[in-house]
Amino acid sequence: MSAGFEKADTSSETDGTLAGADLQTALFDAVCDSLSAAFIIYDKNDHLIFASRQTLDFFPLPLEMLKPGTRLRDFLGAIYDTGIRQQYDVRQGGSLSREDWLSQKIASHWRERFDAVERHGADSWVRFVKRRLPNGYGVTVISDISEDKKREQQWRSDLERVQLTEDILDNLPFPLFVKDRNLTYVAVNLAFCEKYQTSADEVLGRKSGDLFSEEIAKRFEESDRHVLETGEMSVSRQRQISRDGIERDIVSRKHRIGKPGRYFLVSTTQDLPRDGADLDEFDRASAITTSSSQSYRRAYVPVPSGVERREPAAMEAIVPENFSGRKILVVTADLAAETAALRTLSKYGFESCSVRGEDEEERFLEIATSSGISLDLLIIDNQMGMRCLELAEQYGIPTLVMDGFQIANELTFQIARHFNRNSRSAGGSDTDWEISISDEVTGLQVLVAEDNDINQIVFSQILEGLGYRHIIAATGDEAVRLWAEHRPQIVLMDISLPGFNGFEAARLIRQMEETGGAFRTPIIGVLTQAFERDRAECVKSGMDDVIMKPVSPDMLEMVFQKYLIGEAARARN
Repeated sequence: MSAGFEKADTSSETDGTLAGADLQTALFDAVCDSLSAAFIIYDKNDHLIFASRQTLDFFPLPLEMLKPGTRLRDFLGAIYDTGIRQQYDVRQGGSLSREDWLSQKIASHWRERFDAVERHGADSWVRFVKRRLPNGYGVTVISDISEDKKREQQWRSDLERVQLTEDILDNLPFPLFVKDRNLTYVAVNLAFCEKYQTSADEVLGRKSGDLFSEEIAKRFEESDRHVLETGEMSVSRQRQISRDGIERDIVSRKHRIGKPGRYFLVSTTQDLPRDGADLDEFDRASAITTSSSQSYRRAYVPVPSGVERREPAAMEAIVPENFSGRKILVVTADLAAETAALRTLSKYGFESCSVRGEDEEERFLEIATSSGISLDLLIIDNQMGMRCLELAEQYGIPTLVMDGFQIANELTFQIARHFNRNSRSAGGSDTDWEISISDEVTGLQVLVAEDNDINQIVFSQILEGLGYRHIIAATGDEAVRLWAEHRPQIVLMDISLPGFNGFEAARLIRQMEETGGAFRTPIIGVLTQAFERDRAECVKSGMDDVIMKPVSPDMLEMVFQKYLIGEAARARN
C-alpha cells in the first residue's frame, strides 16, 4: 500500500518536473520574442540544452535540430548544409571545407567572449554574441541588426553629404554665410573667415549685433528679415572698409531656402572690380574667373601671430623652432587622417592645408607657383596614384609617402626626422633632399621584393629612418638574383610579383641554400589580405613569418628584433 503511494508520488513529481521544463521553455521563447532574438544554450559537453524557435527565423533548419541533447557540431553542420553561411564566407573572400568551417565555429564557441556580424542576403545583417561561462556552459544570442545597419549606412551617407557640402562651400572663392530664422549664424565658409579675419568658432551661434556695430547690424537684420519673410532675393551694392583700412566695393546677394517654419538665409559677397565695371558684366565675369591670391588665402590658415604654442618637452628636441612657418601640403582622401594631420601641423606652427586627389593637387600647385608660393614639403597618402608623386617631382617639392595610420599617428616623427636630416646635410637646403633607395649593398641587411612604386617608397623611407641598409627588387626573378649576389640578412617578400611570384622566389632561395650550404635567410611574407590559404602557402614555400600591409616602422622593427637581433643573440649563446 505504502509502495503504491510512493509510486504515485514519484509519478506526480515527474509530471511536475516536465511541466516545469515546459514552462521554462515557454518563458524563454517569450523572452526571445520580446527581444527579437534567438537564444541557444549548451552544456560543457557541447550538447544543446535549449534552442529557441526564433532560430528558425535565421536558418531554415529541421525542427529536430533544436531538441535538447543535440550535439552542437550536428547543429552547426545543419546550418552549414543550408548554404547560408557559405554565401557569407564567399563574400568575405574565403571558402572553407565543411570540416574546417565546423572546427573554426566550434573554436569560436569556446572563446570566453566572441562577437561577430554576418551579412545574409542583400539586406540582412545578423549579429552573433557568444559567451562561455566559467562553469563550462555556453550561450549564443542571434539577433537581426539589419535596421541598425541600414540606419548606420544612411547616417554615413548623410555625413558624407554634409562633408561634401562643407567642402564645396569652403572651396568657393567668395565669402558665404548661412543664418537660421532667428538670424543666428549657422554656417560660414573659409573665404568669409579670411575676409573678416575671424574664425568659424567666433561666428557660429552668434548674431550680427555680436560681430558688427549697432548701426551696421541693424541694417543687416532689416535686409535679412525682408528676404526671410518675402522670399524675394536681395542684391545690394555697397562700400566696405576692412580692418586693414582698404576700401572695397562689394555686391551682396541674399536668398531664402528651405520650407515654411524651417527657412534659412544664404548670403554671398563678392568684390567688384576696381575700375567700376557694370554690375551685369561683373556677374558674367565672376562666374568664370577667380583670383589666385584668393585661392591661396583660402587654402592656408596660418597660426595667428602672438599665440603661444605650448609644446611637450619631448617634442622641443626634435621640432626646432626655426621649422615653424614651413608650408606643407597633405594629399589624402582619408578624412580622419587629414583632420589629424592638419591639427598636428597647426600645433607645431606649420602652415598647412590638404587636397583630396591628384587633380586638386595639380590645380593647387599651379596656383601656388603662379603666386610665387614655395612649398617646403608634400605629404602623400600611399593610397593615392603615382600621378601625385610625379607632380611633386615635376614641381621639385620634397615628398614623404605614408599610409593613413602614419599620417594620423606618426606625422610629427616623420616630419621632424625629414627637416632635422636636411638641416644637418651639406648645404642644409630642403630642396636638396629627395626620396631615394639605398645604393649601398655592402653588408646588405634587408632585401625588399615589392613591385608597387608607392610601396617601394614607403619601405625605403621606413628602412632609412630605422637605419637599415637595404635594396629593393621589383620582380621575383630580380629578388632571387639579388639574394644570390648580396646574401642579405633578411628578405621582405611580397607574394604577388611579376615573373616569379613571392612563393616561387622563396622556394628557389631555399633550394639554393640547400645545394650551396648557405646560411638560412629569414624570409617574411608581405600580404595584402589575411587569407588563410596565403598564410599556408607562405609556410609551404619556406617563409618564416608573415606581416600585413600597410607596413609601419613599429611592425618592421618588431620583425627585425625577432629575426635579426634575436637570432644573433641565440647564435652567440
